[in-house]
Amino acid sequence: MAPALKAWVFALGALTVLRLLVCGFTPISADESYYWVWSRALAPGYLDHPPMTALWIRAGTSMLGSGPIGVRLLAPLSAALGTLLLASAASDLWGGTRQERRRRGIVAAVMLNATLLLGVGSVTMTPDTPLLFFWTLALAALGRVLATGRRGWWLLVGLAIGLALDSKYTAVLTGAGLVLWLLTTRAGRSWLRTPWPWIAGALALLLFAPVLDWNATHGWASFAKQGGRTGAWQPARAGRYLPELLGGQLGLATPFILVLLVAGMIRAVQAGRRGEAGPALLAWVTLLPLAVFVQHALGDRVQANWPGLLYPGAVIAASAGARWWRAASVLGFALVLPVYAQATFAPFPLPRALDVTLQRLAGWPELALAVGRSGPGFIAADEYGLAAELARDLPGRVVLGIEPRWQMFRLPHDTAGEATGLLVRSERRHDAPDPRYWADLVPVGELVRERDGRVAERYRLYRARIRPDLPPDLAVQIARLPAPR
Repeated sequence: MAPALKAWVFALGALTVLRLLVCGFTPISADESYYWVWSRALAPGYLDHPPMTALWIRAGTSMLGSGPIGVRLLAPLSAALGTLLLASAASDLWGGTRQERRRRGIVAAVMLNATLLLGVGSVTMTPDTPLLFFWTLALAALGRVLATGRRGWWLLVGLAIGLALDSKYTAVLTGAGLVLWLLTTRAGRSWLRTPWPWIAGALALLLFAPVLDWNATHGWASFAKQGGRTGAWQPARAGRYLPELLGGQLGLATPFILVLLVAGMIRAVQAGRRGEAGPALLAWVTLLPLAVFVQHALGDRVQANWPGLLYPGAVIAASAGARWWRAASVLGFALVLPVYAQATFAPFPLPRALDVTLQRLAGWPELALAVGRSGPGFIAADEYGLAAELARDLPGRVVLGIEPRWQMFRLPHDTAGEATGLLVRSERRHDAPDPRYWADLVPVGELVRERDGRVAERYRLYRARIRPDLPPDLAVQIARLPAPR
């Protein structure tokens, strides 16, 4: 191995160790606790997403327990392996001499790791974590298809796309880009005359079939929830949501790297027009999903993380001819490292509105302990993230999740013997608790979630009694959440 390559591999190893440490010292967010509940009630699908996140968390917690490092274990490990796969894909999809290919692999790998997208995604566990890994695996396999012409790599393409679909539904957008590449390019059409892309598609569909079956038996609930967002079309609101989309990507990519990504996509389109198969593939699998997100931003908000699956293809495109990649990457890491520090030790007294780590991560264990000391009986919450946090942090108490989504979970729904307890609600919710569940509700106080005296959120407490004559359609919406093992 060349000395320069050894240095990059060593740096990746050191970065992975740092990320593992951050994983262990950073508190679990409400969303991660919710996904942890998934992992204790495994199913082929859930209301919000396919099941891959739950499987990854189950694997990590089986080895290291339900603490932060167990929940997130596969995040930094998949980021490290995904970095190597990305380097392979960049080497293959642009071609060139051996030295040029190696350089492009390093450039792509460094730039992606310098983004906040991967910097944060590698120390948290969300559906984007396995999605990013499996889509990168698909790109690496496609790179091998184009570089070697060996048909068997299509099997890995199908496997990777199927697992990406099992991670998050947005994988269908990059898959559609691949289909259009097959239909519109000479290299793609030549492959379509063989059975291998068709076998890959069938394999991907086979892996996705359990998710389809779950949706079919649950009223297509997950598809309706996620697919219902695609119909937003109110161009008058574009002045609000398009700048949000751009601002989100400026933050996640970091500004200089985003400029390089845009320049790289322009080069990929130009090379694709000249008949170069690899750059044309990068253009299709990146620009088609981007067009969908831009269309969505004409009528509704696009969450900053949604376009994250475009980044592997975009950094590969930028790896050819990026002159200022070192400076851009240094700036990117200079932004990522303070985020790590703030998440773990909170050394910077940021305003609450700007301190995302305070809002999402701070004070959950302390809040749970305070709730546990507030009285006997069950503890209930009608917000899924809050209920999940309380369940994970109070293993000795019965914690009930109360809202319609819980009826879709393989969890106990029997409330016998749990007549009286405590309902916890965030003060940001201005509506009253749903009276259909309760025979009696009495306000008994307030609690705050905080860090070093800085308030993250306030909560109201109610002494609550579940209706003894609860109708069956409401009873199934109350679930006993699992306890850590």
